[in-house]
Amino acid sequence: MLTSDVKAQTLTVTESLVVGVDAGATSTRVAVHALDGTRVGYARAGAGNPSAHGLGRAVTAIETALRAALPSGGGYRVVASVAGVAGLVGEVAPALAKVWDCAGISDGPRCVGDVPIAYAAGSPEPEGALLLSGTGAVAARISDFQQVAIADGLGWLLGDAGSGFWIGRAAAKAVVAALDRGQDEGLLTELVVADFFGDERPAEPRTVAGRLVRIAQADHMRLASLARLVSRASEEGDPTAVEITREAAAHLVATLRRVHVSGPVVLAGSVLTNDGPVRRAVIELLGDETAMTARDAAGAAAWLAARDLLAEDAARDLHPLFTACA
Repeated sequence: MLTSDVKAQTLTVTESLVVGVDAGATSTRVAVHALDGTRVGYARAGAGNPSAHGLGRAVTAIETALRAALPSGGGYRVVASVAGVAGLVGEVAPALAKVWDCAGISDGPRCVGDVPIAYAAGSPEPEGALLLSGTGAVAARISDFQQVAIADGLGWLLGDAGSGFWIGRAAAKAVVAALDRGQDEGLLTELVVADFFGDERPAEPRTVAGRLVRIAQADHMRLASLARLVSRASEEGDPTAVEITREAAAHLVATLRRVHVSGPVVLAGSVLTNDGPVRRAVIELLGDETAMTARDAAGAAAWLAARDLLAEDAARDLHPLFTACA
């Protein structure tokens, strides 16, 4: 599936362009910019993580988005490209070089992991740290827009403390325990049970708990979707949900402290970019630290491609144009 948010323009004069790629586990985005920051093309395609979905599928997604984002009719020259790829493997760079060549671009993209791109989506400063919480969670120290240290990001089973999955699992555990003990149901329990069963809720609390456990065992990633219910219940004062969100924030900031030395902290991932109790608690715990929010990662990749071609002050000034959300 492909969507194009900014229609590729037809250029009438030769113009130098840069290409940025943000290839992730659920979707791929490609941004095409002129060196003055003007966005001339933007497109989305399917999942682009080669470790999760295979090299062929990932490369196809990137190629699909690239061709949709490039301006039609010629009249341009791509002078630099950066591809941020989650689950990056060594085979990606030569495969994308072939894709770029077939698209008429002489030089393939510089391939990096998704962490430096996520950081650059929030800050033009070369030194700082990334704190990301989406389905998973990770913190990284960044130097010259390169990852030099990392903490957590160890996956849903044994790591990712404070992530959307961690929050959802904590909620499910609390709800199952309450049902098993026959305790009075609070708002969080009501929301979680309704999400799993709708109008077909079993009558006995113990039966509800058992079925919820079996559903979670069959599809463990469904637990990540419960994070939004925890946020809602926390906002309405449910004590269990409030405790979970505070604990999630504490885990995230503790992970960050292991790697952060200086510079801004970029908050990324849906748990931290959307306003909610976890984001607010994290910002409170950060105190006087400068916290910035990640914006468009494909645009950030394009900005990194352009950065080496621009004066330092110009690159800094143009950062908001490149990273504006599509």
